[in-house]
Amino acid sequence: MAAVLLGAVVLAGCGPSGSAGGDDTPPKGSAGPGAITTSAGTSAGTSPSASPTASPAPSRSASTGTVPAPGETLVRVTRSGGFAGETHTLVVKGDGSWSRLDAKAKGEGTGKLSEQELAALRTALREADFPAQPRIATGGPKIYDGFFYAFVHGGYEVAGEQGSLSPALVRVVEALPAFTGG
Repeated sequence: MAAVLLGAVVLAGCGPSGSAGGDDTPPKGSAGPGAITTSAGTSAGTSPSASPTASPAPSRSASTGTVPAPGETLVRVTRSGGFAGETHTLVVKGDGSWSRLDAKAKGEGTGKLSEQELAALRTALREADFPAQPRIATGGPKIYDGFFYAFVHGGYEVAGEQGSLSPALVRVVEALPAFTGG
């Protein structure tokens, strides 16, 4: 019983990236269905004792919270499944730099989006309106050997099978770098 309780406490303290340090900060006061918060009710990646005047407030997007600084994560998308059953994660930073990771979080490649590609991705993310998306997209046609996507953006996590993604989330996928090297 103690081991189960200890495991639950450890997992509850984990952030969205599986460790105590999250790479996306949800908007303050937001606890929508897709919002990511820790068990203590604080935003992932922030400490409860952090002073609100420690740094200037970043500008905010109308629908997804803060605009990340160049080195902070803009979006993280994991794609799994397909015919080969592989898992790949793309992490795109605010400056357009990106990293591709395999299923064990081992680096597979890096790059940088052009200004036009970054602007297209930001537009797609804004239009996807993550706070309004269901946490798990359902209801679309079953695509055998299709992909399952998990998105983390602006403090919200949204997931769904390929055939159930909204057109706005499909545009986000299309604006991303390739999930596999080529």
